[in-house]
Amino acid sequence: YLFRRDELIITKGDKQPVGYYSNMKPFSQQEIILKKGDMIYMFTDGYADQFGGEKGKKFMARQLKKLLLDIHQTPSKAQKQNLDTTFSNWQGDLEQVDDVTVLGIKLV
Repeated sequence: YLFRRDELIITKGDKQPVGYYSNMKPFSQQEIILKKGDMIYMFTDGYADQFGGEKGKKFMARQLKKLLLDIHQTPSKAQKQNLDTTFSNWQGDLEQVDDVTVLGIKLV
């Protein structure tokens, strides 16, 4: 995800694991022109795929997108805290189901 001011630009990744598997295809290469003030997020599917909430369902990409939209203009430490707290509250007592990586980069 690339936030430029209040615009969200989504660059879709390839749907395949990074590690080896039987149907490996070459990864696509994409080029993005970045500008000062851009906020970039790269993430695995682990955050969105986490089960939790009142009904024990997945967090889902739609909720992650809204969360990032809500926090992308706040300071980095506040973003991390918000992501950690939201994830922990969502997960509750359920076990973590996958690796979770969210990387945010602000161009200053």
